[in-house]
Amino acid sequence: MPCKDTASKIMVRLDRKDCLLDFDFSKITCAKKIAGSTGYEDYCRGRRIDEIFRIEFAEILRYLGLEDEEDRFFLYLEWEALRTSIAQYLGLEKDIDKERYQISSITYDADRVEICQVIRPPREMPKKIVSCAMRAAGGEVNRDINAPGGHNPGKSPDPKPAPCR
Repeated sequence: MPCKDTASKIMVRLDRKDCLLDFDFSKITCAKKIAGSTGYEDYCRGRRIDEIFRIEFAEILRYLGLEDEEDRFFLYLEWEALRTSIAQYLGLEKDIDKERYQISSITYDADRVEICQVIRPPREMPKKIVSCAMRAAGGEVNRDINAPGGHNPGKSPDPKPAPCR
């Protein structure tokens, strides 16, 4: 499993309509760069960032069907990095740890926007993940990401992105 005590970075590229072109998430660990191949980037490509921001971890975990603990860990890091970089870009920073997540640059070109974020290491990998909807409602749902399935049953996310207009 990748070391949990090293920094990460994400480079997010959007078109002028705020649809995801791609992102590059990497973690520098044990003196080498590692990058994920979880399928999350393919799932998000072409979607509007407001839609990506609303994707729950349990939903994407179910959709991708990752069983390996290391793959789940890396997916969580990718999901969290993309979500927080989008939140900061949109100015939705209320619940973001600004000490840990830091936008280092936002570049605007004629046809795209590029967001670069540096992420300090997590204090620890969460065992339970509570959806944003449940936190907002004051409830709590236990979701052990390391348990088989690692999600609550329910509708999986839409495999086709909404048209980006």
